[in-house]
Order: sequence, then C-alpha cells, then structure tokens
Amino acid sequence: MSDIILHHYPTSPFAEKIRMVLGFKQLSWKSVIIPMMMPKPDVVALSGGYRRTPILQIGADVYCDTALICDVLEHLQPQPPLYPESHKGLARIVAQWGDSLTFNPVMAFNFQPSGAAEIMGNNSPEWAKAFVQDRQAMRGGAPRMNSSDAAATYKSYLRRLSDMLTDQPFLLGDQPCIADFSAAHPIWFTQYRTPSVAGVLDATPLVKSWLERIMALGHGQSTEISSERALAIAQSSTPAALANEPFQDDHGIPLGSEVVVAADTFGTEPTTGQLMAATRTRLTLRRSDERAGTVHVHFPRIGFTLKKVSP
Repeated sequence: MSDIILHHYPTSPFAEKIRMVLGFKQLSWKSVIIPMMMPKPDVVALSGGYRRTPILQIGADVYCDTALICDVLEHLQPQPPLYPESHKGLARIVAQWGDSLTFNPVMAFNFQPSGAAEIMGNNSPEWAKAFVQDRQAMRGGAPRMNSSDAAATYKSYLRRLSDMLTDQPFLLGDQPCIADFSAAHPIWFTQYRTPSVAGVLDATPLVKSWLERIMALGHGQSTEISSERALAIAQSSTPAALANEPFQDDHGIPLGSEVVVAADTFGTEPTTGQLMAATRTRLTLRRSDERAGTVHVHFPRIGFTLKKVSP
C-alpha cells in the first residue's frame, strides 16, 4: 500500500479530527503542510478545485471531506473501529451533528475579539484582512453568528455532551468512536488555540476530561514531506482499482460523463472531471493535471452536489 499523505495545517480543526483518528488507529503517515488560505496551487493540482482542509492522498487517489477520509482509514485499519457494530448508525449521526451543527457556533464563539487576536497571532494587519476575506468567501458571504448567540448555543451543546459522559468515558461507551472525534475537534480549538475563551468549558468538567482522554491517544507517527514530493508521488502512481460496487444513478448522469462536483455549503469551489463511479456512499472523478498526473478524486455523497457539464 502507498503511504498515507495528509495535506493539512496545524491550526485546522477538521485536520485535527483526522490527526486524532490517525492516533486512535496508531497509523504512520506523511505530513504535507499547506497554506491556511487561498491560493493553494499544490492542493488544487491534486483536487481540481476543492480547497477545504484536510485532503488525504494515497498514491494517485485523493480523498475529500473528513467523513470520507475516516471511511478510508477505517478500511485500511479496521481495528480499533470507528464505527462499532453495536451503534454504527448512531455513531454516524452524532458525528454529522458534531461536524455540522456544532462546528459553526463553536468557531463563531472562538472568533470573538480575544480569541481572534490569538488566532491572528503576530501576523500583519494585511494578513489578517486577507484571512477574514478568505473565510467570508468560503462561507459564500453568509455572516458568522454573533458571539453572544454562539456562546448560548455552545453552552447548550456542551451540556448535552456532558450528559452523554455522565456514566461512561466516551460519548457512546467505553471506547472512542467517530462520534467522539467529530464532536471534539472544534472544542479542541477552544482549549488549545483560543485559551482566552476556554473558560466556557469550566462548567462541564466531564467534557474537559473527555477531551484530555482523546488527546492522550496522540496523532500516530508522522513524517513531514514537501508538497512537491506529494505531487511527484501522485504523478508516478496509478489510481487504485475501483471497488466493484453497483452504480447508483440518482441524477440521470451516465458513467463517463464530464461532471462537476461541489460542496453544498461552505467552500463550494467546484471540481470538474470524468465520472468514474457513483456508489451509494461516494462519487469518483478522473482528472489530469500537468504536475499531479492522472488522479482519481473521491467525494462523499452526503454534503456534495453532482451536475453534468453543459455542452
């Protein structure tokens, strides 16, 4: 098997989710540090347009969105499981709640003035302005929730998590699963990236202890490589054979068509390519790039739209 290559940056909450999963599964991986904001030419060379962080690369296969990345890591290393048989559906539902409904208000809370100052650090005012504009573009111009409303929502969510931890060390039992990592990563950002506002966690000590247990799992074993090296690996590789799964046609678009895939919310930059697979869980596009070569770019069904390229 080719190396697992994670394209990420240290302060990305969703990248931290995957780093946590890599630690949970004690996997070895290659680390490529990418820019926090556009332009991201090396990322786009692999993805064709998708710019959200992180992306996972294995040879000439590129996986977008952490929900799909977690499925890939589960397939590569089934034990310990992210999706325990006893509550597989519940784990995915709680994970989706953590990744979507929880994430936005928590990050809005983290970006109140003192937290924003910590996030911006010693960067120049010009950098800070560019960062704000980049994130506004990712949100499609939608306003960020104000910090007061975000605080009320965040506190409610923390109480719900605390209730789930009353009699057990992790959200769904004695062992962590996908639900824990999806709910933890925005809270990780509060605790470790915006400590000036981390007092919000003090009212729910069970949540703080739970986060410490997750962080104790580590991040696996990583080795840093350059983005140029990652592109060279893609160019010298061949996409893996596609799984023999039935074609699920929900759009009336045949395989082999030129299509566009884009996230349905937040970071909706499109990727264009040839539709190679449309299964019950994922979409796969084949595309070529001068530096990356021929790659397969994979997206989950949930959270993404598929359209045929107009003639």
